[in-house]
Amino acid sequence: MALSTEELREKIRAVVAEIAEIDEVPDDAPFKDLGIDSMMAIEIVAEIERSYGIKIPEAELEKVRDLSSVVALVQSKLG
Repeated sequence: MALSTEELREKIRAVVAEIAEIDEVPDDAPFKDLGIDSMMAIEIVAEIERSYGIKIPEAELEKVRDLSSVVALVQSKLG
């Protein structure tokens, strides 16, 4: 069963919050403004890949800028 965009957004928000050890992850706040560095971004992507059985190539990591962009990227992979 496919997740709704909202369910997916909340699951990814929880992953980001856990890895970054922050309470609030606004949809459009740049990850760098939330203190999320490139190592954390890689960890976030790895967790998402495991959770959803998708592959996000290194070339697409620059698309991991904020919560909304990650949700859009995951949705495009889930097709």
